[in-house]
Amino acid sequence: MRIATFNINGIKARHQALCDWLDEAGPEVVLLQELKSQDEAVPRELFEERGYRVETHGQKSFNGVAILSRLPLEDVTRGLPGDESDDQARWIEGTVIGETAAVRVVSLYLPNGNPAPGPKYDYKLAWMERMKARAAELLTLEEPVVLGGDYNVIPQDEDAAKPEAWSDDALALPGTRAAFRRLLHLGYTEAFRARVQGGGHYSFWDYQGNAWGRNNGIRIDHHLLSPEAADRLTGAGIEAALRGREKPSDHVPVWIDLDA
Repeated sequence: MRIATFNINGIKARHQALCDWLDEAGPEVVLLQELKSQDEAVPRELFEERGYRVETHGQKSFNGVAILSRLPLEDVTRGLPGDESDDQARWIEGTVIGETAAVRVVSLYLPNGNPAPGPKYDYKLAWMERMKARAAELLTLEEPVVLGGDYNVIPQDEDAAKPEAWSDDALALPGTRAAFRRLLHLGYTEAFRARVQGGGHYSFWDYQGNAWGRNNGIRIDHHLLSPEAADRLTGAGIEAALRGREKPSDHVPVWIDLDA
């Protein structure tokens, strides 16, 4: 089972690029972020005709997450628990029924948090604390769980081409990295780092400053795996070449393979 996470940065603007990639790569499950579209405006028929079931949690102009699955998808829920007043569309869960295992998948779009310090950074840290609580609950299922998405977290300096440029940014502040580590300390495994070591691996390049041409990237799109999912991990990778195509997202797909 290949599970890819992809911040598409506008589903209406980049649906053709997404469809082209789906046709080429054919992952069983796709976790999308930044749809920037209400549910009814998502061009779901484009994905359904490719064999995907489409479940969305949309929002006009901002945020928005989705799960596309070519395998049976059950028990879909929307929204990160813990704050009834939070109406930002950043979390969707579902259970994918594989050949040998059912996998609980989450598509998440963690808040950016800039400028920091400030209310947006406070919201980011509070959201991560709520995420930790939900992640702990999911571990009690004692089944494969995959938390995939745009974390807006640069875990370590090696995950940025120019770490000094991000030292005061909400994506790399000590408080952000500590909150990310607390997720790992629950018992989750960061899939890409379990398979690939060292620097030079990025999933985001800004549109400005010729970041792609200079390979001035950062790695902020991640899969965190429960122990039951980590035991089934057989591969992980980043499809960086997509960033060089016409009208790309500023992110590229990051994928994992599970024996499921």
